[in-house]
Amino acid sequence: MPFVELQSNLAASCFSEDFVKRLSSCAAAALGKPPERMNVVVKPGLPMMISGSCSPCVMLSVSAIGVTDTADKNKEHSAKIFDFLTRELSLTEDRIVILFHALEPHQVGKKGTVMSFL
Repeated sequence: MPFVELQSNLAASCFSEDFVKRLSSCAAAALGKPPERMNVVVKPGLPMMISGSCSPCVMLSVSAIGVTDTADKNKEHSAKIFDFLTRELSLTEDRIVILFHALEPHQVGKKGTVMSFL
């Protein structure tokens, strides 16, 4: 059950419900996870700076079990997600940063327990 959190200084109007659904679908496909397992949060309108500039930008955090644990995997995920974000938000690659976090099943709680027991 991956977690995707997008933070941006772009206005909330740039992130429709349809955008959130497309981001979720993109991330699910990139990670090879079922769409119904995705958890996505979009936080627009934040005061932000990337590479010394407050120009429009996005920081995306991707946390998942078993699919974000190697450089080779994350290189593939990154390419697919960058393609989506640059196309959808009209940003250049230098205005986007993606953080990948490898989770262990015992670090994710669900249904009153942790994923290790589900």
